[in-house]
Amino acid sequence: MDKATLRRTLVQRRVNMASRIEKNAQLQQVMRIWLVDRPELIIGAYWPIKGEFDPLPALHRWKEDGELLDAPMMRRIALPVVDKTHKTLRFHAWYPGCPMEEDAYGIPKPKDTDILEPDLLFIPCVGYGAGGYRLGYGGGFYDRTLAALKPRPFTVGLGYTEGFVEDFEPEPHDIPLDAILNDNGVVWPV
Repeated sequence: MDKATLRRTLVQRRVNMASRIEKNAQLQQVMRIWLVDRPELIIGAYWPIKGEFDPLPALHRWKEDGELLDAPMMRRIALPVVDKTHKTLRFHAWYPGCPMEEDAYGIPKPKDTDILEPDLLFIPCVGYGAGGYRLGYGGGFYDRTLAALKPRPFTVGLGYTEGFVEDFEPEPHDIPLDAILNDNGVVWPV
């Protein structure tokens, strides 16, 4: 199956997933447990579209937990903002209730908040395969962004078990993610 057809099939499967509430709760729990001992203070994520898992509740809890621990450094959450000129992403501070506006693709983005450089980046997976490789929407935004970020943040793909593609073949330019989490737990590295 070609990548465009595979993307459409996986998005349709995700949008029509019957057990969404249970799988969301499971992946929220996986994220929360996985984040417990992470040292990063700025985590980039995404605003969910097309049936994607929503990482923001778990990240808000992570941020609140840091405040309860009386940590010396403040934890922060960032969401992507499209740089149309370079076709990359910049990350702006996000918090519940912050002003939002739609980007060029109709996706909500923080409005007039600080630009942040994530230490860890949660990336949505349309699909994923062995070795930490992900299938995105095909625009290359994350690939170009990761190639430009110095230092490169720790990258973590998020997806549902339905997004696993057993015979996924990465292309030569594909860079594997550092980890992938799904509703069953950590699926990469194994």
